Amino acid sequence: MQRLAIAAILLLLLIGGFSPVPSIAQNLNQAQDFCPDLSGFYPDADTDWRALSQRLTPLFEDCLESSEFFALYGAAQLNSGNVAEASESLERALLLEPDNGAAQIEYAQALYLQGQLFSALELNASLLDREDLPADIQAVVQNRQRTWRALTSERSAQLDVLAGYDSNLNGAPDPSQITLTLSGLPIQLDLNEEFRPQSGPYGNFRLAGAYRRLTPEHQHSWQADVRGRVSEDTQSDLLQLGGRYSFLRPSRSHSWQLDAGVNHLQFGGSSLYTASDVRARYQPVSEGRCRPYYGLAVQQQLFPGQNHLNALESRASGGMNCPLSNRFGDQLLSAEIGLLANTAIESGRPGGDRDGWQLNLNWQISLPIGEFRSQLSHTQLRDSAGYTPLLQDNAKRWLRRSYVLLQYRRALRDDLTLMANYFYQDQHSNLDLFQSIDSTFEIGLSLAF
Repeated sequence: MQRLAIAAILLLLLIGGFSPVPSIAQNLNQAQDFCPDLSGFYPDADTDWRALSQRLTPLFEDCLESSEFFALYGAAQLNSGNVAEASESLERALLLEPDNGAAQIEYAQALYLQGQLFSALELNASLLDREDLPADIQAVVQNRQRTWRALTSERSAQLDVLAGYDSNLNGAPDPSQITLTLSGLPIQLDLNEEFRPQSGPYGNFRLAGAYRRLTPEHQHSWQADVRGRVSEDTQSDLLQLGGRYSFLRPSRSHSWQLDAGVNHLQFGGSSLYTASDVRARYQPVSEGRCRPYYGLAVQQQLFPGQNHLNALESRASGGMNCPLSNRFGDQLLSAEIGLLANTAIESGRPGGDRDGWQLNLNWQISLPIGEFRSQLSHTQLRDSAGYTPLLQDNAKRWLRRSYVLLQYRRALRDDLTLMANYFYQDQHSNLDLFQSIDSTFEIGLSLAF
């Protein structure tokens, strides 16, 4: 519909009412003498734009100094889907005659289609300032300005509802017995049933809202969400509240992103922890297929009623994003590795400070039957001090945690998506208390509004 409107505008411009090039008939130079009368090429409502472009191509060498020709040629290319070629033709038309109204209208559309929203808005606004713009054309250009201006801000909301099954709802240790060290001797202790893994079905929901605002130099984003999980084991019910602000500043050579967020988690009806973090990410422009990036993050972790567990965690990371396209579909591969340092805020925390590293691998592919995503993560951590004299005679704890996440998404309507997720996590440690296995499967719907 937008292309038809632009075509109608071009027809009006070329036939009369708003002369695209007021002086073109009076100021023909020697080179233009070879350019024929172009009125026979003017489009109408039934014009085949691709055929028009092919008819105009042989006139290229004869009309090198004709702004009228390049405005018409660029319009034919643009409406045939050749946006890059159209931009070159329309730029030449405006170099030859900066006041060429037809070229200005088409060039604004070409800028928009190339993703240069603010340049398109600026040029479109200058058209509205022209005193010779006919009223009917002005109405179309004004409507286009409102439509494009609306794209500089975006509001969205989403509701996810899923049902699933979890093999370890309460995140309990996998062994049924824990080895304690009492009076220097190892003693086996059977875990109470309530501290063993509880499996069963659950319901999961997420309500999220987001707002994004674009400016010519940067982008602002705000997001807030509420997540919850309920099951027959009420002691393992979850409620999470979160909010995040992001600032993105792109340029031709690189982009910077800064964001800050806060999350609060309740487990079994009681507050478990509150975390606030600040993150920075730098991505240089790369001419290769893969784009590198680097990140820094600092997170404060607060545990209500257990101040000795409070910590400050920092992370330095680097990674690659590699978009791919082949006969199987559009794909994205990414890999990231990061160094972790978790520092106790107060003395007396079991295990003291700890450090380690984390590796993340991601892959996603878009197919006609839906979108598939997978994520593989491995984390290793080691404490700097003994965890407690009661476990393996105050041994220093180490953790190795790996998980895989598989996701499937299929759009049922523009606002409704089918979702299916599978998650598996395996955590090993030299201390039995921290060894656990967890697997979940869930399926549900996501509604955007």
